[in-house]
Amino acid sequence: MASTSTPLTLPVLPLDDEVVLPGMVVPLDLNDNDVRAAVEAAQAAARSSGSVGGSKPKVLLVPRIDGTYANTGVLGTVEQVGRLADGDPGALIRGRSRVRIGAGTTGPGAALWVEGLAVEETVPEPLPGSVTELVTEYKALATNWLKKRGAWQVVDRVQQIDDVSALADNSGYSPFLSTPQKVELLETADPVARLKLATEQLREHLAEQDVAESIAKDVQEGVDKQQREFLLRRQLDAVRKELRELNGEIGKDAAEESDDYRTRVEAADLPEKVREAALKEVEKLERSSDQSPEGSWIRTWLDTVLELPWNERTEDEYDIQGAQRVLDAEHSGLEDVKERITEYLAVRKRRSERGLGVVGGRRGGAVLALVGPPGVGKTSLGESVAHAMGRKFVRVALGGVRDEAEIRGHRRTYVGALPGRIVRAIKEAGSMNPVVLLDEIDKVGSDFRGDPAAALLEVLDPAQNHTFRDHYLEVELDLSDVVFLATANVLEAIPEALLDRMELVRLDGYTEDEKVVIARDHLLPRQLERAGLDKDEVTLGESALRKLAGEYTREAGVRNLERSVARLLRKVAAQHELGERELPFTVEDTDLRSLIGRPHHVPEAAQDPAERRTAVPGVATGLAVTGAGGDVLYVEASLADPETGAAGLTLTGQLGDVMKESAQIALSFLRSHGAELELPVADLKDRGVHIHFPAGAVPKDGPSAGVTMTTALASLLSGRQVRTDVAMTGEVSLTGRVLPIGGVKQKLLAAHRAGITTVVIPKRNEADLDDVPAEVLEKLDVHPVTDVRQVLELALAPAALEVPVAA
Repeated sequence: MASTSTPLTLPVLPLDDEVVLPGMVVPLDLNDNDVRAAVEAAQAAARSSGSVGGSKPKVLLVPRIDGTYANTGVLGTVEQVGRLADGDPGALIRGRSRVRIGAGTTGPGAALWVEGLAVEETVPEPLPGSVTELVTEYKALATNWLKKRGAWQVVDRVQQIDDVSALADNSGYSPFLSTPQKVELLETADPVARLKLATEQLREHLAEQDVAESIAKDVQEGVDKQQREFLLRRQLDAVRKELRELNGEIGKDAAEESDDYRTRVEAADLPEKVREAALKEVEKLERSSDQSPEGSWIRTWLDTVLELPWNERTEDEYDIQGAQRVLDAEHSGLEDVKERITEYLAVRKRRSERGLGVVGGRRGGAVLALVGPPGVGKTSLGESVAHAMGRKFVRVALGGVRDEAEIRGHRRTYVGALPGRIVRAIKEAGSMNPVVLLDEIDKVGSDFRGDPAAALLEVLDPAQNHTFRDHYLEVELDLSDVVFLATANVLEAIPEALLDRMELVRLDGYTEDEKVVIARDHLLPRQLERAGLDKDEVTLGESALRKLAGEYTREAGVRNLERSVARLLRKVAAQHELGERELPFTVEDTDLRSLIGRPHHVPEAAQDPAERRTAVPGVATGLAVTGAGGDVLYVEASLADPETGAAGLTLTGQLGDVMKESAQIALSFLRSHGAELELPVADLKDRGVHIHFPAGAVPKDGPSAGVTMTTALASLLSGRQVRTDVAMTGEVSLTGRVLPIGGVKQKLLAAHRAGITTVVIPKRNEADLDDVPAEVLEKLDVHPVTDVRQVLELALAPAALEVPVAA
């Protein structure tokens, strides 16, 4: 604690931008007028007081900052007057205690005299635990700081100070404290508070010192590393020079390396504009230093440019009949694609014979989009096309690509920059006219990094791709001679602008006869080899292959068929190793159940009449197109009990808006034409109608189920069942017209796979029957219709007896 008492009258000794605390001993230069006046006044006052032996002259040491005196000063005694170390007159003054400055007064000499009150400081005895901890912390911090400065002789003196006030005032010797900080210590009268302040100031200084030392250490390590690296590089250059002198060209310095690149560029067969760009980069390389990161970018760019096959082209094989034989041998079916490739080769041959290989800077490339369900051979067809044309083949997988730079490349300024996938494909092929398969182009996505599909617009445009610029290369690359084949499962997922640049070829799936041929000629030999069997050891009869294709798998492609063949061969191989079966062995259709289990897809026509879905009125068979090809779609309808009062239309099966509207149209048509069709439509006013599409987890949409829903409702109202062997497709209008739809070929193939024998299609889709394989049309009875009344006549079975309306 602190209190003020004992009034004093003292001469003022001002200290400019300096603070003296009690306990400190400081030398002052008497050449300073203020200092000399104060000391002389103190000496005169001491003499006039007549003190004997003893009383030393007293002055009041007051900090003066920017001409302003502090409120508190220190009572100082003049210990000695003499000469300083430099020979100037000086006085040695010791700080004694704090004095609170009061009003000015008069006194002897030229000094300023003031009245003040001495500040008496008291510390509780014994010291509280918190104060003891504070004393210990301050001594530890001070000792740490003194040891860093090498002031070992001062450490013991600090450790011997036990008085709290004296320990706090000892901070006055700290050179790192600013004048305002020392004034704050001076004006803090409470010893404990002053020690806390001194401890905090010392702690902050040590923290700053640690950071500064860490930074200095890092800087020094960096400088040492650079110096060491510089020395080692010079030593390495000297070693390389000696090796070259002894053994010839072992290593190259920067100048020789740039000369080497210049030689390679001048010797390479490059287009003129590419050569000019490459020579400019070589000049930059010559000007750059070894340590410059730009040098590594330029070297990587030059290596990429020099590795590209700028003028390398493979000669097309213009044996049209030979190409046709290659395509037929490697793929069964797919006549549309084979015809398109044959046409392309025939046109290329005629252009070459007439010297029209390059017209307007563009060559005769092609861009085809192969769209179809999975497993029909889109990807493998690309390799067959390259084989038939005698070109190199490269596959570029685009599934899941979301970065535009994957197509057009990165800018060279980025770390790890690479050219795009198109340039890398050309580099991998080693020629400028390969067959490039852009696989799964409908799976390309977009996000904040750009839209890769938009970057493909220039690549797949025959009118633009002869001047394609990759962001990494930044020189024109001629893609007009490349044959691009893009594959996709879902046509709607391809952007319209991109689809417009490609020639669309649909692969709608295989017939059962084509699947048998593919399994016999392609799948079986491949799986025999993978199962470790010879072709003479296991034979699959045609009946077994047909049953595998028709009842064990139901798909547009042949992937599951190949899996079934592989599973069958593995089973036979395992039984032979276990001693359960002798080889050679011929697998017939009767052996399939014992080897791989029961069939998974039994046609409705082959089931028991009571178990068929259409065994009750209100169920009709429709046809649909999905991402996996065509499929059979069943529609179920029911009427609610009139006592429940649940009127209106209910639709289930995860339907889209267009399909929901088709259901409304079908219901409205029956309500308005029920009397004409002899249907009890009065029940539709008071009873709720529920239409359900099974496989509710699969989203469904489109207008082509309109006639199917109309037929299901008519069957429900009339009590007449829908024929099991009949399937239908078509959009229905409010007047009962059957409107055209899409995907006729896929739907007829699906009906054929499902065992349907009679199919109803819109009359205006009759022209689409030309695309359906002849063997499928032979087994289907196709009825083109224009009105829904014709559909009902064909689809509804005659009523054998009076059947009540189904509830």
